[in-house]
Amino acid sequence: MTRAQDSATTSRTATLPGWVSFVGSGPGDPGLLTVRAVELLRSAEVVVTEVPEHVELVRTVLGLTEDSESGPQFVDGGFGEDGQPLTHAARGRVVVRHGKKQRVVRLMTGDPFLYASGPEEAQACVKAGVGFEIVPGVSSVSAVPAYAGIPLTTKAHREMAVVTCGEKVDWSLYADDRTLVLLSGVGTITECAKALIAAGRSAETPVAVTRVGTTTDQDTLISTLGEVGAAVRAARTQPPAIIVIGDVVDLRQTLSWFETKPLFGWRVLVPRTKDQAGALSRSLREYGAVPDEVPTISVEPPRNPLQMDKAVRGLVEGRYEWIAFTSVNAVKAVREKFEEYGLDARAFSGLKIAAVGDKTAEAIAAWGLRADLVPTGEQSAAGLLAEWPPYDEVLDPINRVFLPRADIATENLVAGLVDLGWECDDVTAYRTVRATPPPAPTRDAIKTGKFDAVVFTSSSTVRNLVGIAGKPHPSTVIAVIGPATAKTAEEHGLRVDVLAPKPDIDVLVDALADFGAARRLAMIEAGEAVTRPSQRTPAGRRKIRAK
Repeated sequence: MTRAQDSATTSRTATLPGWVSFVGSGPGDPGLLTVRAVELLRSAEVVVTEVPEHVELVRTVLGLTEDSESGPQFVDGGFGEDGQPLTHAARGRVVVRHGKKQRVVRLMTGDPFLYASGPEEAQACVKAGVGFEIVPGVSSVSAVPAYAGIPLTTKAHREMAVVTCGEKVDWSLYADDRTLVLLSGVGTITECAKALIAAGRSAETPVAVTRVGTTTDQDTLISTLGEVGAAVRAARTQPPAIIVIGDVVDLRQTLSWFETKPLFGWRVLVPRTKDQAGALSRSLREYGAVPDEVPTISVEPPRNPLQMDKAVRGLVEGRYEWIAFTSVNAVKAVREKFEEYGLDARAFSGLKIAAVGDKTAEAIAAWGLRADLVPTGEQSAAGLLAEWPPYDEVLDPINRVFLPRADIATENLVAGLVDLGWECDDVTAYRTVRATPPPAPTRDAIKTGKFDAVVFTSSSTVRNLVGIAGKPHPSTVIAVIGPATAKTAEEHGLRVDVLAPKPDIDVLVDALADFGAARRLAMIEAGEAVTRPSQRTPAGRRKIRAK
């Protein structure tokens, strides 16, 4: 489709009174949605879901929270008001009813036209005169084996077949060595396996059963055609699951990439401010973790804004030689004050800018400014002070520094600058206050060790989490961003397992991933099953750390 055709399609769907987009969501991982799918979700008035998980998927993609007033209306396409599963015809009526007057995204698991009810619902739209389009999605048939590290075809295995086990199947048709993908086969795998062996397949043929594929709950059972029925019963495997039969299953030993991520399946507590947890959570997900964001700090304006107002006026009037930002929040606070006064980055002309670290420098750069001083060593107030130039009355026309900070910041930086000959306007730019306690289930999970790890990005997150939810269980891995945070954690009776070599969120997550990878390798070398910290005793954890 050309750009002009795509524009015409978008315009047409926007001007029609109603329109239905049948959108494939993939098998579970939000990252498998197509670009077109995301565009349609952003403009949808109604989203007709297929499974309950679709609501959270859409909220994640659109950046919405449960209490967001914006976003589309959600309509359950899986069950009716009586709680009973909807038939294809009933789903079609739901889609048509909304599609006559609204822009509807009919979100479907996998691909709308592959082992799905898309064709029947689209025909209902045709019959009712409702326009529609099809947005293909990644099918679980191919995606789940790929996430399990199993290619369905190779140079040596060129053919495959997909079989739905809920129907009558002539298994003699599959007696050759083709790769088989079985759908809806968990409950009947014993009978299916016996029928394939009777048809001529070897009982030693490799079999893989992957449940809830492409999600961090994914689990793959490896067996053989002769033993798979007993293995599934012993593991109590529940649907949904995709079953792959054939020699290609053996390639999982070398190609498994998803379930071997260093933090795969780890439930990680992220105690952060609401607006700062996103980047940290995204980094954790890259390593296979399941982040659980618990706000412990709320960033609020200062109680008395007059001091900040006076400092900003002084900045504009040329009162300062330097402005020193010790956090991203400080940059945000000054920027908001500038917007309040109708000022922009031009007001910084002639002013030297210092940033405590790379992340703060990035926040400054996003404003169109460049930091003149960023510590090359330790990225902290001490590191900034170590590289701050002394006041020189010949070179420096003004000897004053504007220091916008939090209300709970220490005085060490101010004292150090004074020793270097500078005068400081130490201004409270924002307040950090303790958030409300998390829900009872979260507090219970923290205290009983249901979290595998917790990442602390400041001393205040340690104090506030312990204050509102209690101490994490001894089995929980504790990761901290720097020495000061580690000291606070130890003062609160926590044993620090991971200390980031540099006070940076990405470096902290990398360090936690390195810990997870080393832990996993130690278990494998010891011949143990790979488990998460929440599945082991505190004593077991200490043993692994000592190796």
